Amino acid sequence: MMPIIQSLLDTDLYKFTMLQVVLHRFPQAHGVYEFRCRNKQTVYPLADIIPELEQELNALCQLHFTPDELNYLRGLRFIKSDFLDYLELFQLKRRFVKIWGDEQGRLNIRIEGPIIQAMFFEIYILAIVNELYFRRLETPAVLEEGERRLQEKVQLLKKYDALQEPDAPPFLVSDFGTRRRYNLAWQRHVIQTFVQAAPNIVRGTSNVLLAKELGITPIGTMAHEFLQAFQALDVRLRDFQKAALDAWVHEYRGDLGIALTDVVGMDAFLRDFDLYFAKLFDGLRHDSGDPYVWGDKAYAHYQKLKIDSRTKMLT
Repeated sequence: MMPIIQSLLDTDLYKFTMLQVVLHRFPQAHGVYEFRCRNKQTVYPLADIIPELEQELNALCQLHFTPDELNYLRGLRFIKSDFLDYLELFQLKRRFVKIWGDEQGRLNIRIEGPIIQAMFFEIYILAIVNELYFRRLETPAVLEEGERRLQEKVQLLKKYDALQEPDAPPFLVSDFGTRRRYNLAWQRHVIQTFVQAAPNIVRGTSNVLLAKELGITPIGTMAHEFLQAFQALDVRLRDFQKAALDAWVHEYRGDLGIALTDVVGMDAFLRDFDLYFAKLFDGLRHDSGDPYVWGDKAYAHYQKLKIDSRTKMLT
């Protein structure tokens, strides 16, 4: 059987965008990541997949970026030439990942090493764990139920597409499912189905490989880990959000202008998101809590700063 991850592009765009800042700003930083399954109960002990997971990680750590993949990344205007030089030499190191099971049959994964290595493992490992787990549960009934749910979502997308008014704020949909996917083939099928059903509102996917294959837009800016890293860097803790946003602005100078708001809560974020940042960033990303409450707070903040909220995006 072919390895689950066959291309280093098979990850989310924000891994590349964050890694570029890390390489330029704090390449010496050390990071630790740990896997925790949020489900208290699984159909079978997750630790049962460890032998297969070991094989998949060994295969993952043999991969390099191909010339074709690097050329694709070179076409993204925010990817810089020295970062591409780094990626050309890049290879994940197996020694940074430890895997073990415990007496309850739980799966434990710990990644520890330089952040320029450690942060890149996350999406690959989560996709691998999901696929290995679901392989043992696959039946024709499971696939039929997946297709039924997909078609329900297609009808919903078509409905929103039909209701879209030309002068109204756009309703857009993007795929961010790589880390939780059933497998790559299913993710590809879902995205293709969405694009064919509602091309006017399906904006793209976070998965760089699928964006490349399907000729759609790769989507993503930053994740929580980016801002969290600044909590441990050489800045005052109270200033970590400002330092992270400032580093982003200086790296991308107008590109990738969506800021993540919920690392320590929307209220704390808005206290740091002053007029300088509010004008420079194109909009804000919601990731937790009541989206209506969050949206009202964002709108009120732009109003207080006398910024026309119609020029900003909430995602």
